[in-house]
Amino acid sequence: MSAETPRPDLTETVREAESAQSQSVSLIVIATILVFGALYFAREFFIPVALAALLSLALSPIVRVLARWHIPYPAGAALVLALVIGAAGGGGYMIAGPVRAWVAAAPIALPKAARKLRAVVRPVEQVSRAATQVEQATGGAAPTRDVVVQGPSLSSRLAGTSAVVLGGMLEVFLLLYALLAVGDLFLQKLVGMLPRRGDREKAVSIARATESSISGYLGLTALINISEGAVVAAAMAMLGMPTPIVWGTLVALAEFVPYVGMLAMLAVLTIAALTTFDTVPHALVVPAVYLAINFVQGYIVTPLVMSRRLTLNPVAIFISLALWWWLWGIAGALLAVPLLATFKILCDHVESLASIGAFLGEREESERRRSVRMKLSGLTARRRPSGAAAAGAKPAAGKD
Repeated sequence: MSAETPRPDLTETVREAESAQSQSVSLIVIATILVFGALYFAREFFIPVALAALLSLALSPIVRVLARWHIPYPAGAALVLALVIGAAGGGGYMIAGPVRAWVAAAPIALPKAARKLRAVVRPVEQVSRAATQVEQATGGAAPTRDVVVQGPSLSSRLAGTSAVVLGGMLEVFLLLYALLAVGDLFLQKLVGMLPRRGDREKAVSIARATESSISGYLGLTALINISEGAVVAAAMAMLGMPTPIVWGTLVALAEFVPYVGMLAMLAVLTIAALTTFDTVPHALVVPAVYLAINFVQGYIVTPLVMSRRLTLNPVAIFISLALWWWLWGIAGALLAVPLLATFKILCDHVESLASIGAFLGEREESERRRSVRMKLSGLTARRRPSGAAAAGAKPAAGKD
């Protein structure tokens, strides 16, 4: 008869689970899940609020400057908001006609582009067709019959989408005006809740520095994207593409969504070029030129204009895009990088979060030099044994 298996002592495990540190970690995990759940299910409420808050951080310094010129906050907020709406409305009016013409010509242009693309992808189609025939000849699955369920028409979808977009924009502008018109009211209320004067002064300095950095980042990003759009528009005009201002405007907007925006514009420009030019090589010059301009902007202009402190880790950008795309869709993709940059700047100005800010940023020069020194020391360590062996072999050879 075998001896009884000893029961494990779970006293230490229970003590560790009941410790204050474990309970705090559990509370943080639960709070994070609840926050993301709220952001997902209440996205119709949070998206306009987030967009208005970011625009408020970018435009508040302008309203504050107007207040120093004895213009009241409500009047300054109205003036700034009128300029923003006027610029957006003017840009939309300028591209509305060409975009309407492209949409009207799409039923004829898209089949034309498809025929030209078919000549390029024909070898791939032949291989796929041959694989399907082999599968059917060897007793593979029988071809299935597709059932098409007719949904709402394109016009009804566009009408519904337009109504939602206009309603969201109205909500954003109203909330943005309210945030700009009250000035420092929210900051004063939050600071007034702190008990000590030193904490209040530190909170004000952190808020001012964070607002300045965020407004500078958003302003520089917008300036870089608009400049790239202008360069792309000039290049499209030189290449003979119709309505170059449309492509420049779309590029400037798409660049607010890294990677995804570039891929989308690459596909759109390729299709538009195939419908415009007669030969495929001539048409492929258009996306090639756009890729070259985008490369210069991403790897030369942006690092020179942006300080190293304001640049973001590409892995963090990709994760942020995936997360906010899953939470809020296209609006989340547009807000992903500004929200990530805002969080990084906030971490840079809060001492307890400085390590998170360093993690979200790119590698600094000191880290690069440290990495190079580690690689060189590793190479030297690998070479030393072989050199010592060769030095010990020489006297032995001489002795023989």
